Amino acid sequence: GSEAASEQGQEEEVEDRLKEHMDNLLDKSAKARQAALQSLRLALSSKTLSEFLLERRLTLTDSLEKCLKKGKGEEQALAGTVLTLLCLQMGSGPEGEEVFRILKPLLISVLTDSTASPSARQSCATALGMCCYIAAADLE
Repeated sequence: GSEAASEQGQEEEVEDRLKEHMDNLLDKSAKARQAALQSLRLALSSKTLSEFLLERRLTLTDSLEKCLKKGKGEEQALAGTVLTLLCLQMGSGPEGEEVFRILKPLLISVLTDSTASPSARQSCATALGMCCYIAAADLE
């Protein structure tokens, strides 16, 4: 019993930290947003969080959209990576399709923007390819 309670406590702690990172994506400071993106990248690449993300995918999608639109260089690159991981976590169902459908035009926009940094463009190209492979409803 105490082991399960300990595990439940750890799970809640992880979720609280993730919520905090998601809130920090809307911070005025670019450094704070980048730190939040790095933390989310680490969390999404090391643990399956699909249940947690399912309820928060639109909030996270909206925040990533803002990072891609308003951010520069490193922030855009990190946002592309986090988006790829979010897509992987959501999978090929309707939720993954929805996330991809919302962010696809923005990914293409950053990818084709010759003034965007090479790392941002590369990250958006990877996100576009991976998300298209995983979650594109339209075969074309």
